[in-house]
Amino acid sequence: MSLAESDMVLARAPAASIRAAAETLYRLPVYAGCTVLALILNYVLGRDLAWDTLNYQFYAGFSALNDRFAQDYFAAGPPSYFNPYVYVPFYALVRAGLSPLAVSSALAVLHSIILWLTFELSVCVCPSGDGRTRMTYGICGIALASVNPILLQQFGSSFADITTAELVVAGWLLLIQAVRAPQAVKTVFAGLLLGAATALKMTNALHAVSACALLIMLPRTVSVRIRYLLGYIFTFGIGFALVAAPWSYRLEHMFGNPLFPLMNGVFRSPEFTTEPLRHFRFIPDSLLSFLWRPFAIADPAPMIQEELVAPDLRYAVLVVLFSVIFVRMLWKRFAPSATTPVRPEPSASSRALAALGLGLALDWILWLSASGNGRYFISMATMSAVVIVALLFRVFPQSKVRNYVLVSILAVQIVQLSIAANYRWNVSPWDRQWLNVEVPEKLADEPNLFLTVGIQSNSFLAPFLARGSGLINFSGGYALGPEGAGGARIQALMQRYAPHVRVLWRSDQPAAVAQSDPSLENDALSRFGLRVDTGDCATITVHGLPPEPVFRYLRSEPTQPVAAAQPGVPNTSYLTSCSVTSDDTDRSALLAREHAVDLVLDRVEDACPQLFQPRRMRTEHHQGVWRRLYVNTDLVALVFHGSVKFSNPVRGLPMVDLGRESEWAKASLKLSCGRRDGRYFAAVLE
Repeated sequence: MSLAESDMVLARAPAASIRAAAETLYRLPVYAGCTVLALILNYVLGRDLAWDTLNYQFYAGFSALNDRFAQDYFAAGPPSYFNPYVYVPFYALVRAGLSPLAVSSALAVLHSIILWLTFELSVCVCPSGDGRTRMTYGICGIALASVNPILLQQFGSSFADITTAELVVAGWLLLIQAVRAPQAVKTVFAGLLLGAATALKMTNALHAVSACALLIMLPRTVSVRIRYLLGYIFTFGIGFALVAAPWSYRLEHMFGNPLFPLMNGVFRSPEFTTEPLRHFRFIPDSLLSFLWRPFAIADPAPMIQEELVAPDLRYAVLVVLFSVIFVRMLWKRFAPSATTPVRPEPSASSRALAALGLGLALDWILWLSASGNGRYFISMATMSAVVIVALLFRVFPQSKVRNYVLVSILAVQIVQLSIAANYRWNVSPWDRQWLNVEVPEKLADEPNLFLTVGIQSNSFLAPFLARGSGLINFSGGYALGPEGAGGARIQALMQRYAPHVRVLWRSDQPAAVAQSDPSLENDALSRFGLRVDTGDCATITVHGLPPEPVFRYLRSEPTQPVAAAQPGVPNTSYLTSCSVTSDDTDRSALLAREHAVDLVLDRVEDACPQLFQPRRMRTEHHQGVWRRLYVNTDLVALVFHGSVKFSNPVRGLPMVDLGRESEWAKASLKLSCGRRDGRYFAAVLE
């Protein structure tokens, strides 16, 4: 190198440093604005005591920091054994005694990082090197990402979807940067991030698979692309193993399945069903429904991409923009007067956008096929906003038209959000503590084994009970019985805690009234030879938590639910805990009846396996009504008063009659069954 060349290099170095510093500085106000926006939205929308928070999320953070394997068993149902580490920050903030607003604000700051990443991804696909244009791209991307109703729901909440989505978006950002300017180190770190995201929440595995499509667009030879892909897969495995290993080791030691309860069809632990688990609640039931889903999500109706009303216009806009670009490409290619254009080499930004669009399309297909749940699509919903902005700038190069279109999209979406969308599952005031639980002295000081009843496990109580207390949610979402390996484990825990074994259930009133009719709890306990001791009951009061609707059935028939009275203090919930005692009642007739019902329901499942799955769940009994819950399809099969029926309580649909029990007891009947327009149907064939 000559002296003159050396001088030029030295002159460029300070300029490059100044430029890099300037780019860093102009990002800081954007990041700060994103965080302030998240804090304001969190405060305005209010504190959320979601069902999942009480069912397993708070317990998950508690179990991650406290060894619960020796004293709990399915305390929060099957989610008890999902990787809990991502819920530790939420649990730690609550247990630190911070106010609800402080806890939620800290989480909102953490969640705002996804908007920072949206800005960076938007800048990455910007074709211009002009700072003002790049800033415009980034801010527009943030604006479109911010009007995602599910993202708004989770700002400041205990849900881990945004937290793990940030790892996914960061991984995709590194891969897109590698597509622009290939660097193996970026692929390595992307694999680590996506592996960690998958270990923390297995639903992110789809996004890790879709990310492989990005590497197809690398501007390298096929052999180099394959090496990059293999490197990504290898580092993904390392990232997954590093995060999953501590918890998986515990699961393997206890159940023989390092991913328990997932993939139990492979590892076959005797303590959980080996039937496939796949939630069909939001999966399209036909090709037409699949193709229409981007427009269906724009409809302000519940049960489309999640249980709440969450209209989102952006997916329909994305389909329209892709269609416009596709038609324009065909026109240019096949127009009679058109000459065959010379294809220019795609720019780095165009290649990055094409890679992002390809990955997003693949992810959309995998997501709709696997779950269709919008909570698991937050990362891709964020990236869809980036793609929309990039396509708008290409379809409408004139700024005035483009601005009108962009403002119109935002305006329509904001109107929908302000009129129809739901933002909190269970809005609670900002006062008091996040969980204000009042536990009687005897339950706070004396360790007990609590047998909990109900689909809502109420496992959030675990940290507030006496040290050494155990929890088993044996009746509700995933029913447990005295037989098999699981039954042996339950019996061992009962013997260990005896005589300090209690039953716990959610009630609509204090124990003094609730204990007067523990028929549901007695029916559940009877399979263990136990019953409620109404002479030893206590009330756990949860202030700031509205009571759940409690339903009583007229004449023991589950056809006419009537909301029970809700006495007591408003915005307060009660849990009743009573001791249990031995029940010497002769159960031979009941067991014979149970076996007869099991035979009938087994035949119903075999006649229509697409509806009733996973098969061979435990049958529960309450006052003459026998039922099985099928978590894959949300269905409940019932046998009562000589009839066989099924219902979908999640969607509130009427019961479907499957014929007489006596006919099913004689032989299996043929069913015409399936799913159409989100509804399950079945009819007995002659």
